[in-house]
Amino acid sequence: MNFRTAIDFPGNPGYIDHRQQILLLGSCFAENIGLWLQQRKFNVDINPFGTLYNPLSIAQSWERIVEGKAIIENELFAFNNLWHSYDHHSRFSGCDKKATLSLMNRRIEKAHRQVPNIDRIIITWGTAYVFRLKETGKVVANCHKQPASIFDRVLLSVDEIVSRWRDIIKHIENNLPQCRILFTVSPIRHLSDGAHGNQISKSTLLLAINRLQQEFGICDYFPSYEIMMDDLRDYRFYDTDMTHPSKSAIAYITEILEEAYLSPESKEIASQWYKIQRALEHRPLMPDKDEYTIFLQHTLDKVMRFQQMYPYINVSNEITELNTRISQI
Repeated sequence: MNFRTAIDFPGNPGYIDHRQQILLLGSCFAENIGLWLQQRKFNVDINPFGTLYNPLSIAQSWERIVEGKAIIENELFAFNNLWHSYDHHSRFSGCDKKATLSLMNRRIEKAHRQVPNIDRIIITWGTAYVFRLKETGKVVANCHKQPASIFDRVLLSVDEIVSRWRDIIKHIENNLPQCRILFTVSPIRHLSDGAHGNQISKSTLLLAINRLQQEFGICDYFPSYEIMMDDLRDYRFYDTDMTHPSKSAIAYITEILEEAYLSPESKEIASQWYKIQRALEHRPLMPDKDEYTIFLQHTLDKVMRFQQMYPYINVSNEITELNTRISQI
């Protein structure tokens, strides 16, 4: 007997490759995928505006990255002794206005410089509900825990989402011919919307993605939501909040992504580098000086061999770090 529902979808080995520049935008799950790729030495840029959830805010972040348009002072506002931007996650908020502005704009500029070389954009939508600031009508990416009374909460329609993204995708087709877009819907349940409201929201996102796939050949879809809902339909695959996937669920979903999209060469590179990455993260509690020096030197040798085998992957920061750690012993 089969006690699970395997999710079948067309794989494409080589779709994600170590030679590519990859941008990830969207919800927490975009960050989960991005971290997995980063730990395996893929060339990734993860959420230059921080974690974003709704399609309109994610669209705006992409447009701002393309334009390289800096945040200006009057776009920031003070609340609870911090300076915030309605377009950014709270990780960018800070006590000092100029420092907050500088952090946001450095991050935008870094992402902007990489735009011409982007090969893959992985976009994870979390919710079709948005909050509009009553005073201006602006859709905000983050309410920053302000009173709900200053916002209107609205469910986007499929047409609104598709219309907002249609011009973006046309622009990508015309200006980044090497680029493809991989959409996914976050498996994280937004139970603050209610169980039924969460399903309506996710369904809206799925329908919008399906429409965009039908209209544009560069759009693809990875079924992370379906894997979580149907294949891993058990609370043991959820974290303690019963809404976020557990570590084992995230590992399972990324394994499926790996099997579906990585070439045999990239799988081998990912495996090799992840072992090196674990070694780089190792910090002994009570190091034996000689033993730890040998360990670091062996790790450095592995990095140097890796560089010789895969010269198109940049490991200069890791080499510098290891040499510094060795010299400081």
